[in-house]
Amino acid sequence: DPAHLLVSGTGLTHLGSASARDKMHQQSGDEASMTDTMRIFKWGVEGGKPAAGQAGVQPEWFYKGDGSIVVRPGHSFSLPPFAEDGGEEPELSGLYVIGHDRKPYRLGFAIGNEYSDHVMERRNYLYLAHSKLRACSFGPELRVGDLPQSLSGTSRVWRDGKVLWEKEFLSGEANMCHSLENLEYHHFKYAQFLRPGDVHVHFFGTATLSFADGVRTQPGDRFEISQAEFGKPLVNGLAPSEPVFQPGGIGKL
Repeated sequence: DPAHLLVSGTGLTHLGSASARDKMHQQSGDEASMTDTMRIFKWGVEGGKPAAGQAGVQPEWFYKGDGSIVVRPGHSFSLPPFAEDGGEEPELSGLYVIGHDRKPYRLGFAIGNEYSDHVMERRNYLYLAHSKLRACSFGPELRVGDLPQSLSGTSRVWRDGKVLWEKEFLSGEANMCHSLENLEYHHFKYAQFLRPGDVHVHFFGTATLSFADGVRTQPGDRFEISQAEFGKPLVNGLAPSEPVFQPGGIGKL
């Protein structure tokens, strides 16, 4: 039942490149001059890994959609006519089910593509919520149990049968400024997310995007995300879609 699956995510959770960290350290003496992005990142570095059983600083959080936005591995993401971009985000995702006792139970982890509109997000950070209302994909395999502290994978964009862009991406708690426990707490602390029988897919963020390297995707491109610890790679295409609603299209009862 797509209505009983919630897809959400969190950002600014990974340490990123050394240059990003250097920039953060250079600005750390004057928090008032920081952007909101750098300020939240700094808070995560300072308080995102509390002792076990304790709450740390809360991260950025966003809603993506319900189960209807999930695209199967091997199938294409839709590029809506109003979209300004359709770019990959190689991420770790957690899958959970809410028990009859209103307690979340983790089913496992999967590699995921938290596909987003980066041009829209860059236009104004207050458009972040709009930019995240896109499709996503995860799998094709599920890893159960604890994760290695450090994970390394490869993200690729293919065009016309050739690799257009390729880069290593890092994940796992050793490469993050938040613990997974802290990220899970700040999602499931909300009572409305503890409805028995619901399923949650939560994306844990990334520091690696082809968009950041100047790549602009187009219909026909193919995304490939792989991590050895998760088995087969996650592959998705990109295809244009037709409008589903027009201005003035509201009906009257």
